[in-house]
Amino acid sequence: MFFSLKPATIPDPADALPGRPDPIPTASTHFVNGHPLKGPIPNGLEQAMFGMGCFWGAERMFWGCNGVRVTAVGYAAGHTPNPTYEEVCTGRTGHNEVVRVIYDPAGISYEDLLKVFWEGHDPTQGMRQGNDHGTQYRSGIYIYSNAQRTAAEATKSAMQPRLTERGYGVITTEILEAPEMFYAEDYHQQYLARNPNGYCGIGGTGVICPI
Repeated sequence: MFFSLKPATIPDPADALPGRPDPIPTASTHFVNGHPLKGPIPNGLEQAMFGMGCFWGAERMFWGCNGVRVTAVGYAAGHTPNPTYEEVCTGRTGHNEVVRVIYDPAGISYEDLLKVFWEGHDPTQGMRQGNDHGTQYRSGIYIYSNAQRTAAEATKSAMQPRLTERGYGVITTEILEAPEMFYAEDYHQQYLARNPNGYCGIGGTGVICPI
């Protein structure tokens, strides 16, 4: 009942919650590997950002990949500056729950990360993922370069007919230039490593991404 009351559309900027000027506190290091959660990207590494539903489960899919140095969860693609989790959950910030991935392209390609993305959730569900309903659970790829956009669009085009063959609808994934990510609270970072039996509401379709 609670989830059904959440807005099904992203609010206009004028209607979004005001937020705050300063970032909310978060962890300083990655709970799994100890690497700095923030800070400049080391030379030779690149970044990617994805929204796949609840960011607890989405982040876990990436941090164990060979070539991934650090992951972090946060809020992006909305209007409210420095939102809290409670504010995002109202549906009045416009933000999506996202995972930021810092990776070594010599160890894992962007296309490999896209394979994790497409196979790890159902990209046809609109403003929801599994039992989680709301704009914060939408599917999204947030790109940092023209090469990333090309790869994202190409894999989206390749996935659609395969999903259609399996009875799924039209892909609803938004592909946008990467907006600012506001880091989520410390207890959200690597949540399923801290809480191995914690909730994970996302799951794939069983359709293989043809990388």
